[in-house]
Formats: sequence, structure tokens, C-alpha cells
Amino acid sequence: MRAIAVTTIALSTVALASCQTIEEATPDVIATAAINADGRDVGVGTVIYGPSGASISIALSGLSEGTHAVHLHQTGFCAASDYTSAGGHLNPLGREHGNLNPAGAHLGDLPNVEIGPDRVGTVSATLPGTEEDIRAWLFDEDGTAIIVHAGADDYRTNPSGDAGSRIACGVLMER
Repeated sequence: MRAIAVTTIALSTVALASCQTIEEATPDVIATAAINADGRDVGVGTVIYGPSGASISIALSGLSEGTHAVHLHQTGFCAASDYTSAGGHLNPLGREHGNLNPAGAHLGDLPNVEIGPDRVGTVSATLPGTEEDIRAWLFDEDGTAIIVHAGADDYRTNPSGDAGSRIACGVLMER
């Protein structure tokens, strides 16, 4: 019985020594984007930075059922009706496209999103780099856009994963 108590106290001490304060454990929202398609709101994107690094979460609704590619694009501009104003994929490290490409992936290569019969879907991904890197890459002089494509990304075809036309766009705004 005494051995169990000593072990419990030892494990509790180790656990408490590794605890973070609430401020250290709370992720910091560094960017948000309202995502639009044909002038209607279809989603929101959020970039956070926390103890485990940077991540992006995107929630979509009102899009057609199926698999859609989602990418970060190099220009935060959604003016053109086909969203070509957002440029190519965000690629500050000079890589090729896709996590199945031995020379990939772009920073902007995100997982596909599944839009269900209810026309709703979510996707999230980890973004590599320090908070300073992420901020510098996302908020350079021309910003960054989130683009949703008509089709799925094949995760290998350079430069865009053969994902089809751009159907929705949102500009990341620094928080």
C-alpha cells in the first residue's frame, strides 16, 4: 500500500512539474478569413498558434457534396470571379506540390475537405514553422487567401494537385 502511495505522489509531482499556466496553454488566434462563393458566405478559416505550433481550421457550408481541395494561396485578393487574383499556392520554402510528391509539399497544400449530404464539412492541418515564420509568410505585402476548389487534390501533380476550378475564396486577416 505504501509503495502505491509513493508511486502516486511521485507521478503527481512529475505531472505538476510539467504543467503549464492557463496563459501558456491557450492558443493565440493569429488570423481569420471569411470564405465566400459567388457573393455568399460559405465558411470561415482560423489560424492559431499554441504550445504545439500553428494550425489552421476551416469550416464550410453550402458547397456541393463531394471532395474539394483546400489551399492557401500566395495573394490575399479574391476580386476575380474565378479567384485567379489569389495567385498560386503559398510556397515560401520553394517546394513542389503535394505530400505524395517527394519534392513537396507547399506550405499552402492542405488536406481535402469532405462536404457531406448536409453540404457541411471541416478540415484542419498543422502548419510548419515558428510563429514568426507563419506570420511573415501569411502577412507579407500582398497577404494570403484560402481557396476551395471544385475537385479533390491528388496530392502530387505540380503545381496545383489537379484540383479543378476555384469555387470559393477568403482573405486571411491578421488578428
